[in-house]
Amino acid sequence: MARDSGNSRRRPTMGEVARAAGVSPMSVSYTYSQPERVSAETAEKVRAAARQLGYPGPHPAARSLRRGRVGSLGVVLGERLSYAFDDPQAARFLAGVSDVCAAEGVGLTLVPVTGAATDAQRVAQAAVDGFVVWTTSDDDPILDAVTGTGLPAIIHAGPERPGLPAIGVDDRAAAAAIGRVAFAAARRPLVLGFPLDRDRTRQLLTGDRVGEIRYHVTRRRWEGFREAWDHAAVDLRLAACPLNHTAEGEAFAAELFRADPPDAIAAMSDELALGALRAAASAGLRVPADVAVTGWDDSDAAAPAGLTTVAQSLRDQGADCARAALGQAPRTSYRDAWWVVTRATTRP
Repeated sequence: MARDSGNSRRRPTMGEVARAAGVSPMSVSYTYSQPERVSAETAEKVRAAARQLGYPGPHPAARSLRRGRVGSLGVVLGERLSYAFDDPQAARFLAGVSDVCAAEGVGLTLVPVTGAATDAQRVAQAAVDGFVVWTTSDDDPILDAVTGTGLPAIIHAGPERPGLPAIGVDDRAAAAAIGRVAFAAARRPLVLGFPLDRDRTRQLLTGDRVGEIRYHVTRRRWEGFREAWDHAAVDLRLAACPLNHTAEGEAFAAELFRADPPDAIAAMSDELALGALRAAASAGLRVPADVAVTGWDDSDAAAPAGLTTVAQSLRDQGADCARAALGQAPRTSYRDAWWVVTRATTRP
């Protein structure tokens, strides 16, 4: 076989392997793509010739073009890439996606989103067969980029738009239910929540001054919490954290306990709630006598902490999102697939 004068070696062709093995190029192709169509003797001849020539097999991209599919599912997180590994709920969701990918024999491609102008281009150029989009803001340009590809796509928890249906629970109804538990006997309630928009500003807002909320999940949960707090004389406050992280919840709650302490905190995630519990302990506050705390998602850390929370199966939702993105019908509707788990951090 001819070799380059440099350090690289020319890739042998399928025809060269066929000549070395004494078989047809079609037999070489079948050996790699449909081995049941060739005899064991022919397959061994092909593989022996391939080993001798250093032929690694047909190029994956070429096979994909012939089949009309790439063999990979794209997941757009709408968060920094490390979020997929750091956030327990994102990890549960991605586990469900990967379950289906493994069952269907397709790969999983994480498409990073940084907030830069190149995000939409990165999504549009992703070599995938379909998209699963983690919940994001109403105005995120990646939504248009995803629908613009014409590939099957689904978004988890919204926002829903034409060409991009959503799978998820009724966040407003669930928030109203957990809010009634969180705010029982409360006088100074507070919601410890997610960012309002892609600017991710850390801010403390009151009642009608909250203004426009562009993250679908943040908006729907805030609406449900406001529905649960029906005392007109006292406004419900919203402490918007820039990140869904225990340290963020702890820092914000610690500030509030020093200034105008709430006596009930309804958090939009278990991570934020666990941070609030840490801050309460550091401030010497009794839970739930001095401050009641609730979370969301029933993470692995919720039960050991005695945290009252909303439970849902993000793994099941991830699996159904993957099926939808691969062109299959979801197995169930998740709108009402949530429940309140009452533990020790709330008042009777």
